[in-house]
Amino acid sequence: MKIEHITLVRTPEGVPLESDFAPGYGSLGALADGEALVRVHALSLDPYLRSAMSGRHLSAAIQPGDVVRGEGWVEVLESRHPRMAVGTHWVAACGWRSAALLDRAAIDAARPIASAIEPRTLALGGLGMPGLTAWAGFHRMCEAKTSETLVVSAASGAVGATVGQLARIAGCRVLGIAGGPEKCAWVQNVAKFDACIDYRQRDLRSVLRELAPNGVDIYFDNVGGDVLQAVSEQLALRARVVLCGLMANYNGPPAPGPNPGLWIKARATVRGLVVYDHWAHFDTMVQELLSHHRADRLHFREELHQGLHAAPAAFCRLMRGENQGKVVVRL
Repeated sequence: MKIEHITLVRTPEGVPLESDFAPGYGSLGALADGEALVRVHALSLDPYLRSAMSGRHLSAAIQPGDVVRGEGWVEVLESRHPRMAVGTHWVAACGWRSAALLDRAAIDAARPIASAIEPRTLALGGLGMPGLTAWAGFHRMCEAKTSETLVVSAASGAVGATVGQLARIAGCRVLGIAGGPEKCAWVQNVAKFDACIDYRQRDLRSVLRELAPNGVDIYFDNVGGDVLQAVSEQLALRARVVLCGLMANYNGPPAPGPNPGLWIKARATVRGLVVYDHWAHFDTMVQELLSHHRADRLHFREELHQGLHAAPAAFCRLMRGENQGKVVVRL
């Protein structure tokens, strides 16, 4: 079977370029016992892939010559595995290709898409891995109390927006940090945060002092670097800090980190969040977030691109911080 795919042709230096990727064609072999043949309907583009391209992610590195790795929404065309029936829809590690053969390991790790999820692309974002990241980070690590001040960076992204909305639903005062007026407008007007700081236009430290004069009780960090340093300078006594993402590091060497003395001074609890630790709660997350979404309490934002050929440009846009919400490529 002939398929289209996108390969990495060289390891990006700094922000990735479209020329770091190349379209091509390949073929899939015969279906073996324990495998499934799937059509790829949509790809999930995620910042962690940039870290994998540099060999710095928990998952395996993506090397030049490899088909770019990643998850997608797939439909089963043929199956020789009892878990996957023909015609069913899943989120699976398919890579940037139009169709894929899933082996036993990929099938074991795949997640069925509940029939209640509509559109199905939400299973790649707010009701998928990013949703679980946000749900687990907030419910299992933040220890939020009503009226506490929670700050979240990358606030318009799939994880940050969901964290902030869960905090709002729980009765917290929520401040977002995002880049650009359009992102901040969505965060405030649609996601209903109490405020959103455009770090590109305003001095983050001075605005934090203005908006959180008594300190930040909870900080959910998706960025690292100087943003983490700035919020750490404004932590309240016994604050909680959840370390989730490192956007400041993905396109280059590690950015200077915060002074741990700030955490000691605040008697803060600092926790690292790895979503793979929380898969047991996936169904609970979907049920809760879907209920909030249907009740118009929780909003998801998707940036949709059309065609496999669009994946490199969409990924570069994501890594430049120009995306508006969860980035999905429809095939």
